[in-house]
Amino acid sequence: MNKILTGIRPTGPLHLGHYLGALKQWVELQDTYECYFLVADIQALTTHADNPSLIKDSVRQVVLDFLAVGLDPKKDNVNFVLQSAIPELTELTVYLSMVAPFSWMQSNPTIQTEMKTVKTVSTGFMYYPVSQAADILFVSPDPSENKNPILVPVGEDQIPHVRDTNNIARAFNNTYKETFVKCEPLVGKVGRLVGTDGQAKMSKSLNNAIFLKDDEKEIERKVMSMYTDPNRIRPTDVGNPEGNPVFIYHDAFNKNIEEVEDLKKRYREGTVGDVEVKRKLNSVLQEFLKPIRERRQSFESENIMDFLVDGTDKARVLAKQTVDRAKKAIHLDY
Repeated sequence: MNKILTGIRPTGPLHLGHYLGALKQWVELQDTYECYFLVADIQALTTHADNPSLIKDSVRQVVLDFLAVGLDPKKDNVNFVLQSAIPELTELTVYLSMVAPFSWMQSNPTIQTEMKTVKTVSTGFMYYPVSQAADILFVSPDPSENKNPILVPVGEDQIPHVRDTNNIARAFNNTYKETFVKCEPLVGKVGRLVGTDGQAKMSKSLNNAIFLKDDEKEIERKVMSMYTDPNRIRPTDVGNPEGNPVFIYHDAFNKNIEEVEDLKKRYREGTVGDVEVKRKLNSVLQEFLKPIRERRQSFESENIMDFLVDGTDKARVLAKQTVDRAKKAIHLDY
């Protein structure tokens, strides 16, 4: 099996944006590949260093959400991995940083975007692309034995992250010896959700997210308060479904395509109100989230952290092999 490495920073419970942009694809991939799903708690410190208790609580929340959507760590090829429990990742980050020009950090799209919002641009924050490269490359086989690429599930907008990892790996290989295989983006039909308030980013901090664990009343409250066409005052006004969060969610989760197209047509004609469109969306999301919420509740009384321990132990064996290979290349194996 080809190896897959992907992950999420634990900064709160996961929401519909996480599902559409990542989790849905992960569930589909777990039957085909050797998967390492990373809970990147060290990277969470790059933006939440002042709130470590949030990160600690979120680790469990993320694992619960992994299980709720159908990721199955009982499979031999599926591993939940805790970043901070693998010190070799930190060591590998240091080695890779020695061949990664600082200008690469400054030009990374995530760094450029998040620098506008973080309170403090720390050294650790600027290290993010190298840390991410270490996370991916630790599962690299020895190129002298196996050149199969590491597969990284991403959306189109995240391809630059994979490119940066390959640049860092190439710099290390060229400076010392061939130590890492390349990684390849595994681009699926990854969607993107705007926040319920119409903002491009859905997040807990912006209070514009529908979480996988939300109960029925909370889902209904959030749906019925969703931002719509600001130019539409009355149900008889002509409306625009394009870019309208309610219709974006319909497109993403409503399997009844004919119903969605009919709602769009009537919305443009001014023959359907926002309330009706939202009520239909609420029904769709209630049906979608109910089994996810029930699976999540069924795991809440179990010792789910054992899944994280088992996967991390397996991953650490790989990480140690990779770090030993890197140290030998740098002549630090004395």
